[in-house]
Amino acid sequence: MNPTRAAAAMSPSCSRSGNLGDIVKTDAPDGAYIDLADARRYALAEIDHRAGRFARGMVDRGFERGARVAIIADNGAPLIIAYLGLMRAGLVPVMVNHKLPVATIAFILADSGARAVLADAAHATLVPPGVARLTLDAGDDLLGATPLPPVRPAAGETAEILYTSGSTGRPKGVPLSHDGQIWAMDRFLAISDQPERTVIAAPAYHMNGLFFSAISLALGSLILSLPRFDAGAYLRAVAEYRCTLLSGVPTMFVLMARERELLDTLDLSSVRDIIIGSAPLSAAVTERLGAVFANASVRNSYGTTETGPAMFGPHPDGLPRPPLAIGYPYPGVEWRLSGGPTTDEGVLETRTPATLKAYLNLPEATAEKLNDGWYTTGDILRRDESGFFHFLRRADDMFVCGGENVYPDEIERLLERHPDVAHAAVVAAEDEVKGMIPIAFVVAREGRAIDPEALKQFTLKEGPAYSHPRAIVALDGLPAGTTFKVDLAILRARAAEIVRDLRR
Repeated sequence: MNPTRAAAAMSPSCSRSGNLGDIVKTDAPDGAYIDLADARRYALAEIDHRAGRFARGMVDRGFERGARVAIIADNGAPLIIAYLGLMRAGLVPVMVNHKLPVATIAFILADSGARAVLADAAHATLVPPGVARLTLDAGDDLLGATPLPPVRPAAGETAEILYTSGSTGRPKGVPLSHDGQIWAMDRFLAISDQPERTVIAAPAYHMNGLFFSAISLALGSLILSLPRFDAGAYLRAVAEYRCTLLSGVPTMFVLMARERELLDTLDLSSVRDIIIGSAPLSAAVTERLGAVFANASVRNSYGTTETGPAMFGPHPDGLPRPPLAIGYPYPGVEWRLSGGPTTDEGVLETRTPATLKAYLNLPEATAEKLNDGWYTTGDILRRDESGFFHFLRRADDMFVCGGENVYPDEIERLLERHPDVAHAAVVAAEDEVKGMIPIAFVVAREGRAIDPEALKQFTLKEGPAYSHPRAIVALDGLPAGTTFKVDLAILRARAAEIVRDLRR
């Protein structure tokens, strides 16, 4: 059996010009973008028009084709108009995670070569001194007088740059092309081409929120945008606007299921489909979803920043997707499973038109992960007898906490920077809300004492909030196995006990 799928030719269908900023379906009867931050409603034709004027405004300010412009902002109409407008002008938006430490944000801006930053008022202080800042708001200050026709990109021209955490501790820039991302969108739209009513709360600096926003615009959907996720606000919006399609990470839906009193007052029967991504989906979460959204089918999706989220879909013969399966490869997705016990289990390597060509400024990481266009995901998958794929685990020790990639060695190095800590080991423990959470075990320096709360505050200040240890345990020494390496199995068992105690 040949373990690859041949590429299928398909001309772009979601972009009128081949530009990723030119994908809004403007003639959808009920299509609209409602910014729940200020309750302002935009017809999708207005979003498209304003994106064109934004493109004109940036060109009028002297930004030349290919210039990189960072966006640091909450979800909302100003962000989405800027995102589309930059690409329509041939500029490259750099999507920045505003939850990162200031020093990391400064690194991303320097690494990407961002000429300026578009920041909303809430995040203006994150822009380092000396970096040009433009205020992003719902007004007309950044708009030109008339819309600029979309630039027609060259083959392989960069559309956007996203950043993903790297196991080395430095974020990695992922340049993605116009034609590659349009190819990915067309795969999705080929099986889901009807307008929906949906809420977007996943942040646009992640592929999950950004791609789903673009798909919703291309479908001509009614889009409700939350500036950030709030379980109660999300559920009320779903009920009020009779939403039909939802997307997000497992943590979001677990938190919704906890809103028991509110759920008793809401009618959520309109929801037909739920797409889960960015973190492994468990049977327990699926069960909870069924209790909250009784009429909805749940799709477990899979993708990476480097390859895009459009990799697996329905079976071509119409076979039902098994529970928790991530789907069947889309036409044009080449794949192989390496290093496993059989050809149907192993680390996924894939090659598609959407795959990045190289990391930004990281030739060694590029050589490690990419070979002749094949990208090594680091994820261990299994292919069943019907051709459906199932996610098993990461090949390395990275884990996902609330939709964010967390690397234990990064937390360990951070803890060991503290003057009280000699050694640290971090393991993941299962959590019903976040999926997995980090638990740290530390050994004090000679003559020092460990204050767990002080260490936790240190990690919150010096590192991303999502990766801080939820519990810190002081030990006289770290347990060692027969090879004199830290016995992580012992620590994982201890961490599981700690989490159980925390729940009581």
